[in-house]
Amino acid sequence: MKIVHTIADLRASISIAKKKSQRVAFVPTMGNLHAGHLSLVEEAKLHGSFIVASIFVNPMQFGENEDLDAYPRTLDADAKALQAQGCDLLFAPSAKEIYPQGLGGETRVDVPGISSLHCGASRPGHFTGVATVVSKLFNLVQPDSAIFGNKDFQQLAVIKKMVRDLKFPIDIVGIETSRESSGLARSSRNGYLSKEELELASNLYRSLQQCRQQLQQANVNLKELIANESDRLTALDFKIDYFHIAHPDTLELSQNTDTEFVILLAVWLGNTRLIDNIRVSR
Repeated sequence: MKIVHTIADLRASISIAKKKSQRVAFVPTMGNLHAGHLSLVEEAKLHGSFIVASIFVNPMQFGENEDLDAYPRTLDADAKALQAQGCDLLFAPSAKEIYPQGLGGETRVDVPGISSLHCGASRPGHFTGVATVVSKLFNLVQPDSAIFGNKDFQQLAVIKKMVRDLKFPIDIVGIETSRESSGLARSSRNGYLSKEELELASNLYRSLQQCRQQLQQANVNLKELIANESDRLTALDFKIDYFHIAHPDTLELSQNTDTEFVILLAVWLGNTRLIDNIRVSR
């Protein structure tokens, strides 16, 4: 696996792959890789013959008082894991390389509507940061396919809309959330949790499963269902950021008459913010 840190070196490597008519599959990450990230690389092999990953902790998507400085950076270990997984090229740029004019001087990409809901309401500007850096990376890597996990369901929806609206010729592939044996969605932020908090965090997926089971019943009241599950989690010392049932395409809040749903959840456990979701049909 080749590791590059500059745009010039990245473009040179991509150019060689394109001249060989290799199909480029891309896995963008912020590093501190876990099994979920590596499953994205494995999926990428089904969509391309030249696998590119990026590791970049994107400052534009972090708000004030968020964990940008504390976010774990484990480039050496990540590079070894990517190489073992069969990645061909790792792009690990500096912030200066991606934002040479600084965050305040750079063009931004805003995806209207969908970016203001759920996590967007709790973290203003977050999805503008996501859309901006992903659009930059797409322009640099020029992939045929890009692979994302469904755990960040709203992020994936924002990226899909951005790709449609800006006419990127890229297939966006979402794969199922990677989970621990307890059901907890794998996340780099799980490393912030104590052993006791990790055990407690498994209640999030259980709550989503209980909601799914009840939501599949015809006469369930959505507001009552959310209120009951929110109370249960609050009693377990979770602080609810949001707990919503929404349409999986628009992410607008669902109606009782809908038949397709995504349950979206964000909570604080101590000082750590956790998100999860689950799809439901009835």
